[in-house]
Amino acid sequence: MTSPIGVEGGGTPVVADGEPQPPAKTEAEHLVGRSPGQLMWIRFKRDRTGVISAYVVLFFFLIGLLAPVISKLYGKDPYTVYADERPELFDSAGVPVQPNGGISGEFWFGLEPGNGYDVFTKLLYGIRTSLMISVAVTLATVLTGILLGVTAGYLGGKADYWISRVIDFLLAFPAQLFFIASMPVVVSLFVSPRDETPVYVRVVALILVQWFLGWMSLGRILRGTTLALREREFIEAAKVSGAPPGRIIRKEILPNVVTPILVQGTYMLPNFVTAEAGLSFLGVGIVEPTPDWGQMFAKASTELVMQNDITYMFFPGISMIVFIVAFNLLGDSVRDAFDPKTAR
Repeated sequence: MTSPIGVEGGGTPVVADGEPQPPAKTEAEHLVGRSPGQLMWIRFKRDRTGVISAYVVLFFFLIGLLAPVISKLYGKDPYTVYADERPELFDSAGVPVQPNGGISGEFWFGLEPGNGYDVFTKLLYGIRTSLMISVAVTLATVLTGILLGVTAGYLGGKADYWISRVIDFLLAFPAQLFFIASMPVVVSLFVSPRDETPVYVRVVALILVQWFLGWMSLGRILRGTTLALREREFIEAAKVSGAPPGRIIRKEILPNVVTPILVQGTYMLPNFVTAEAGLSFLGVGIVEPTPDWGQMFAKASTELVMQNDITYMFFPGISMIVFIVAFNLLGDSVRDAFDPKTAR
């Protein structure tokens, strides 16, 4: 049986038989020897808002990825025109007969006025479409920002001058007006105006247009960060040791710019989601019958829906608000986890 514990004059706990016991480790001592990534993860897990936001964001990505599976289990798809298949569910104007857009045990979110698409599956596939496009744009812009920003910051000289001038020139473009005006032009490069535009062409055009004016902010941030890093002692040591520029950038620069890349990426993706939805809302993005988040807003703004089924706007509207707010809060939490000095 263990003897009672006492404390010596120096503060070291001892048991009655005189054997010293090590003092309890402080929080700072627990963090000694941890990598920056481990410290970031520890700080992030303590942020309840960030963790909840991460779960919400993960939920949206999961339902987007699993939309076909959920649709199959639900027994419906977003392409069936129930106004033709089951006309008894609609009145002469194409409005669901049952209240609240026909919400029932059979149609969980109701039916869309007009064509009569199932709202639940259309929302699932709409989230899938918007997130797929936005993730592709985010990856393209991040890679471009890394390539040009780090190159300009590390090489300096003429490379820095010309890349910086390109960034300044592109930042002068009004992004939203450029997106709206350039989408038909980009689409016409792939398909004749007399032919019907395939869905993949519209998807590629959306990615190209948003990428073209989406990478500059990250490129400028990485340029500034790289300019500061290239004057550090470890970079000079790598140069003296004879390491080629490619190896220095890959082994020394890139690991030290992970923080701004992740933080900016978490801010960029929700912006691309709203931009893509805005283009579809204006009729220059994804069009029917392909489901899309922005397209649902466009449908909800029509006179038929506004006058007869105000609840139709509720489902895409609430879901987008929740996703955008959660992703922005996640971005704040990631930033604070990487750099606790910025925490509010």
